[in-house]
Amino acid sequence: MSGINVPLLDLRAQYASIRDEIRTAVDEVLESQYFILGPKVEELERAVAAYTGARFAVGVSSGTDALLASLMALDVGPGDEAVTTPFTFFSTAGAVSRLGARPVFVDIDPASFNMNPARLEKALTPKTKAVIPVHLFGQCADMDPILEVCRRRGVPVVEDAAQSIGADYKGRRAGAMGALGIFSFFPSKNLGAFGDGGMVVTSDAGLAERVRMLRTHGEHQRYFHREVGGNFRLDALQAAVLLVKLGHLDDWSAGRLRNARYYSGKLEESGLTAEGLITTPTMLYEKGGGRNHHIFNQYTLRVRKRDGLKAFLQERGVMTAVYYPVPLHLQECYKDLGYKKGDFPESEKAAGEVLSLPVYPELMDGQRDFVVAAITEFYKAR
Repeated sequence: MSGINVPLLDLRAQYASIRDEIRTAVDEVLESQYFILGPKVEELERAVAAYTGARFAVGVSSGTDALLASLMALDVGPGDEAVTTPFTFFSTAGAVSRLGARPVFVDIDPASFNMNPARLEKALTPKTKAVIPVHLFGQCADMDPILEVCRRRGVPVVEDAAQSIGADYKGRRAGAMGALGIFSFFPSKNLGAFGDGGMVVTSDAGLAERVRMLRTHGEHQRYFHREVGGNFRLDALQAAVLLVKLGHLDDWSAGRLRNARYYSGKLEESGLTAEGLITTPTMLYEKGGGRNHHIFNQYTLRVRKRDGLKAFLQERGVMTAVYYPVPLHLQECYKDLGYKKGDFPESEKAAGEVLSLPVYPELMDGQRDFVVAAITEFYKAR
């Protein structure tokens, strides 16, 4: 099986399957010459709202800007705090910092990599203006206890569902459970644009209208500004691409789930999980193939000898990634927060063990077999 290459993601294979649809959709925009917001963006907003079960969706320029606009809509600013986890992509906390507020961290649950609800309430203070649970890698955080704590304490929840469009928690779609939810359409996401893009969803009409104003410099009608916003607009070309892809999203997510189950089954058969060398992902809320499911934006293992395994796989043409090697509380730019090593042991442990394998839906059987064989070879040789 030598000579097999397995990229972490193969967007060319995805594009080949929808090329004609994409070109037709893009040509429609080119012929219209309507590039910023407009009918295509509005059509995508309606489609995403329906898909998630939220009443409203507002297209924006990126997942980061979706977070930023959501927090601005909640009046998060200097002197405020927003609670999230340190084991996530930087923008989750970065959006808080950009508004002059302070990120406060809560450690993760080791099985899901998501916020541990049991640790949330102790992190809340009179300064807490928002709680941002992250649905990491494609699986929802344990939302019922998070929502209950926040309801009792009067704190709005902003779901960072950047990696999890289509994921479910007990029959509710990611993004539609809190006051606001955000998605990223970065090209590597399950629903990826041909550049940056994002979306805010909410069932609160007032919040939806405020996000719409904030994305166009706080403008409520042309050249009349109620507040200072930003340029957070989604363009029509990206909306056209995303509308095509949205029709395929559930099938692609099902393909990722099939690949994830295949990996987990084969790695368990290899004996590596029983020996404690590998821990496969836990699908906490899946119930008999129902709607409670993980959409596997990433298939992330915990592994022993992580860096050695990563290098070994790369030598054999298998690309992997580490999401994320340094938790946020240990990042240089957050020294002033006063956190130190050991404050969030589960996040720190995960940062030293996680390794994500290729899981995109177009993976071929031979590629999957090769990945498992290479992992087994690495550990059996040691």
